[in-house]
Amino acid sequence: MVVFACAGCGAVMTARVSRVALPDHAGQKYGHGLLPSLLEPGTYVVDPGDGRPWQPSEPEPEARGVRLLTYHLSRPPNRIGIAPGDVRGTVFVPERLGGCCCGWDGRYGPNLACAECGCPVATRVDDCGFWQVVWLEPEAVRPVAVDGPVQRVTDWAELPTTPPVDPRGFWSPLWEAAVAVALAHLLAASGGRRVSVPEGPVAEAFRRAIDSLLPPGPPERHLVLAGPGLSTPITDIALAPRHPQTGRVWPCDAGAVVPMAAGVWTYMAFHDDRRLVPAASGMPAVVRRDDPPPLLPYSPFRPDGRVFLSTLERLAVARQPWLRRIHDRVKDHPSMDPFT
Repeated sequence: MVVFACAGCGAVMTARVSRVALPDHAGQKYGHGLLPSLLEPGTYVVDPGDGRPWQPSEPEPEARGVRLLTYHLSRPPNRIGIAPGDVRGTVFVPERLGGCCCGWDGRYGPNLACAECGCPVATRVDDCGFWQVVWLEPEAVRPVAVDGPVQRVTDWAELPTTPPVDPRGFWSPLWEAAVAVALAHLLAASGGRRVSVPEGPVAEAFRRAIDSLLPPGPPERHLVLAGPGLSTPITDIALAPRHPQTGRVWPCDAGAVVPMAAGVWTYMAFHDDRRLVPAASGMPAVVRRDDPPPLLPYSPFRPDGRVFLSTLERLAVARQPWLRRIHDRVKDHPSMDPFT
């Protein structure tokens, strides 16, 4: 385990934390409500970012004699994300507490400073529509090894499961982000050729996107589920779980492996929410059942378009002309199928 300390004065900035894999929804903006913390207490992640530093956007046109200068969100490399409750020894930087609605979105750069020396060390994000997180600036802090319990690595057979629908009847944002990441990898693995997918939750999540983004016609590539508890034949494309702590992808014999968040993969592999056809004879009318049917969403499934584009941009294969055309089409028309 480690704590992070101020690189300037050495003051401790965090509780004891252990590293886990960066969640697919780390860069997601979802709706207008208040979202929970991005990370569990006692954990941290490292975000490779997009390599761009904080920088001002182009000045907006002058309005009523005032020339406005706005900032855009960027993701400098190797920022360290922790849960807001794990922060210690910091104070707010008042002039950097910009936000959109209910909190701070971090648009003006680091808004937390070391309480001892005053150096800006982190950016707190907790506005509506953002997963709540504190991003420590990599050059402003340093890790310090500390004694603590050794983090137990979850066995593959104990992977968590993430339901696809929230209690309100909406598709889970975790699913929308996880499927968006997997979709980018699936397109890259397809080589631009039609892909078949298994029936059930996998088809619910991917088939509409395949119909919209890949050429029509009979499938030339085949996606199958591969992972713990499944006997998977050798195939050309496998959809395999990515461990939530280590980030490792389940090893399998396939021409290409599409990684997917473990909780979403587990649900796809072992649940099927399709309605059953009533049998000729069923339960007697006098027998009452108290188990409710599974929640059904109000709309077709939609992967997160922003997460899809950011993932695609990081893949080297995205430089190929056919995949670049898909990227540009989605970027220019964000409301196209399957993203709306």
